[in-house]
Amino acid sequence: MPVLPSVAVVILNWNGKSFLEKFLPSVCRSTYGNLQLVMADNASSDDSVAFVEQHYPQIRIIRNASNDGFAGGYNDALQQVEADIYVLLNQDVEVEAGWIEPVVALMQEDPRIAACQPKMRAYLQPDEFEYAGAAGGWMDILGYTFCRGRILYTTEKDLGQYNDVQDVFWATGAALFIRSACFHQVNGFDRDFFAHMEEVDLCWRLQRAGYRICYCPDSTVFHVGGGSLPQGNPRKLYLNFRNNLMMLWKNLHSEDRWIVLVQRFFLDILAGVKSLVAGKPKDMAAIYRAYKDYYRWRRKYVRNDDLPEMKLMKMKGVFHGIMIWRYYFLKHKKFSELI
Repeated sequence: MPVLPSVAVVILNWNGKSFLEKFLPSVCRSTYGNLQLVMADNASSDDSVAFVEQHYPQIRIIRNASNDGFAGGYNDALQQVEADIYVLLNQDVEVEAGWIEPVVALMQEDPRIAACQPKMRAYLQPDEFEYAGAAGGWMDILGYTFCRGRILYTTEKDLGQYNDVQDVFWATGAALFIRSACFHQVNGFDRDFFAHMEEVDLCWRLQRAGYRICYCPDSTVFHVGGGSLPQGNPRKLYLNFRNNLMMLWKNLHSEDRWIVLVQRFFLDILAGVKSLVAGKPKDMAAIYRAYKDYYRWRRKYVRNDDLPEMKLMKMKGVFHGIMIWRYYFLKHKKFSELI
């Protein structure tokens, strides 16, 4: 009988006791045969660590010295975890008993599959796809991200329309299966991101390294979403704009970098003006601050990898058009209408 790859489910926690109380029972019911459970705590100030120690002694706890966000928190914790496959799982995710087996089986079919995600549905509307990952992440030619089953803030009902295995551009960090060797080969997450877009950047680098990113429809998880920063929060908007720009600068082919970034600059100005007209000056300020900090980052940025350049149009999971144009002006609200 073949030996199962070792799997470590690693939950990054920050003041998440209420989520842990609700969702750890489902994680502990996982049936995979070669499994370890780990909670990495980002210097929480609540009693979530004491709660896990008391009620879930089978879960290993790693205490990070400070809250360095999603990117830094996982980078530090995963240096201390040995497994063939890491499963990075948000603290606000409910899983089904057999959720690990189908994804691992898919990854075992091809060693070039570096990362994979299950189907992600909304915990509060379980018949709908969830914003953070839905049925796998895509990107358009200007770097705008979206998902099969979710474009901007429009989510679809799960009617079985995305029940096929597919290569995607990025897999959600809320339930990310990734080979440990691949994670460390490309130096993990970029700590400068802190939170948001770090998994897109990671998956982009993995594709540049020659790996595949996949979606597995035979596993389903249910995500609450917005546990740390809800939609519409200016801080979240700031991180998304800043990190998206950083990601584009790092990963775009040198022949395309300026063409894309100039177009994005003017579109982001329009987004800021739209926010101001809509009576949301804090959103406009967040976009301005994102650009200011992006330019500050760019002046000191030093490339720390030797990954080959790759044209975006040649990569998997890329829409050869501009998503926001199709969404706002052509009213293409569903993935099937867009692609």
